[in-house]
Amino acid sequence: ENAVMWNHSSTTEVTLLGFSHHPGLQVPLFLLFLMIYIMTMAANISIVVLVVADWHFHTPMYFFLGNLSCLEVCYSSTILPRLLASFLTGNRAISIRCCILQYYCFGSLTAAECCLLAVMSLDRYMAICRPLHYAALMSVRSCLRLAAGSWISGFLSTIANTYWMSGMALCGPTDLDHFFCDFTPLLKLSCSDTSLMALVTLLLSALFTLPRFLLTLTSYMCIIIAILRIPYSTCRHKAFSTCSSHLIVVTLYYGTIIFVYVLPDTDMLMPLNKLFSLFYTVITPFANPLIYSLRNHEVRETLRRGF
Repeated sequence: ENAVMWNHSSTTEVTLLGFSHHPGLQVPLFLLFLMIYIMTMAANISIVVLVVADWHFHTPMYFFLGNLSCLEVCYSSTILPRLLASFLTGNRAISIRCCILQYYCFGSLTAAECCLLAVMSLDRYMAICRPLHYAALMSVRSCLRLAAGSWISGFLSTIANTYWMSGMALCGPTDLDHFFCDFTPLLKLSCSDTSLMALVTLLLSALFTLPRFLLTLTSYMCIIIAILRIPYSTCRHKAFSTCSSHLIVVTLYYGTIIFVYVLPDTDMLMPLNKLFSLFYTVITPFANPLIYSLRNHEVRETLRRGF
């Protein structure tokens, strides 16, 4: 008991092992993640500025895209700068408080993005499948409420977990086999009883992913069915290509989150968690502006004129 109490009282930081198992890849990985971070920030900030500055983009669709880009800027900045610093300096230690703060910010933004993606799919469904009711249903007030609800629900969703984690005892070793402070690796460092915390997190993860994923899939299926009824093959092909790319990105995002947080934590699946975490923390924020906005001819032309 004395040893446990000493470990708990003396543990003030953890070590994010990240990709240190591959010492020869540190420089290439630093350059790769640096390029991804710069391009992610540049693309998403450009979209936010464009949506705010140009009145042509003051529509519900671009309003939600601007919110998504703003969220991706915060999302990437929560994880990648610390990861890049560890590549550059070799210092992988992070204080317990900063670690829990990173988890709270990451978890909140993940939950907010799940809500926002569902809202965006609903917006596209109303625009394509219910065009006569679209203007009335997606008014300025409705858009503001949907966007605010996504952000607020996201930041409220992880308060209970963060509070519990801030009080749990860490007994060591303090090596965290991940590239950011995620829930399951942190739980493995604890010598407290975390069964209730794990159950609540599982329920919250399922609540914030499965219903919204099903809503998003249903909306896009209805959109694709409506697109297939378009008589002109050129318009049908263009619209189908756009919606299918959206659906692929959304499925990749939700699928990897469900794999990591909803499926049982087994020894067979653990080695894949770090790999799948890269998809929703690094690749999706990089791909979203390319898929949702920069493929749009009007957006590209406006950015070109602006530059």
